[in-house]
Amino acid sequence: MRIDIISVVPKLMESFFGHSILKRGQEAGHAEVVLHDLRDYTTTKSRQVDDYAFGGGAGMVMLAEPIAKCIRHLQSEREYDEIIYMTPDGETFNQQTANSLSLGGNLIFLCGHYKGVDQRVRDMFITKEISIGDYVLSGGELAAAVCADAIIRLIPGVLNDETSALTDSFQDNLLAPPVYTRPAEFEGVKVPDILLSGHEAKVNEWRFEQSIERTKARRPDLLGKTGLF
Repeated sequence: MRIDIISVVPKLMESFFGHSILKRGQEAGHAEVVLHDLRDYTTTKSRQVDDYAFGGGAGMVMLAEPIAKCIRHLQSEREYDEIIYMTPDGETFNQQTANSLSLGGNLIFLCGHYKGVDQRVRDMFITKEISIGDYVLSGGELAAAVCADAIIRLIPGVLNDETSALTDSFQDNLLAPPVYTRPAEFEGVKVPDILLSGHEAKVNEWRFEQSIERTKARRPDLLGKTGLF
C-alpha cells in the first residue's frame, strides 16, 4: 500500500511516520507513506494556497488549482482506490472503516486547513470524506496521521503478531478486556487467578465476559451492534 498525504505543512508529520511500528512497516516494504507540500504546486511567487471566500465571511479557503494539480500529478503515476479529504463534516472514522481501507491499494489523503477547500475540489476529486471526531483541529494533518496509523497497522506483516490487531477494541464491537503482565502481584494487587491457570478456554471465556462488562459500562451504544443482545 502507498499512502500519499497532501498538506500545507508536511514537515509536521515527518516525525510521526519516522518511528516505531510505522517506520518498521515502511522499511519492510509493507507500506509507503509519501508527504507532499501543496505549495510546490502553486504558480505564484508567494506560493499562495488560499484566498478570501466569495460572499465574504471570516477565514480563508484553500485554492482549487494547486490541489487539482497535485492530485492529477499523482493520478498520472498510479491508480488510487480512494482520494480522502479530512474534514470535520465527513463520516466518523471507525475500526470498520480502517479495516476496509487496509484491504485496498493506494490512498490519497488531502489535509484541510483554514475554512476548508474550495467545494469544487470536493465535487471533482474526492471519493471519501472522513472526520475523526466532532471537533475542529487547526488542520487535517493530525487526523490524516491517525487514520494512516490505524490502516497501516492492519496490513499483514506490519505487526510482529498479526493476531494482535484482530483482538483490538472495536474489531467485534466490544472493548478489549483488561490486560496484565509481570509481576503477578504488584503493591498487594494480584493478577486474576484465571489468567495464571493455563486453561486457554477458560481464559478466553473470562476475557469475553470482561469485554462485555467493560463495553456495558463505558460504551453501551456498541452492544446493539454485536448481535449478542
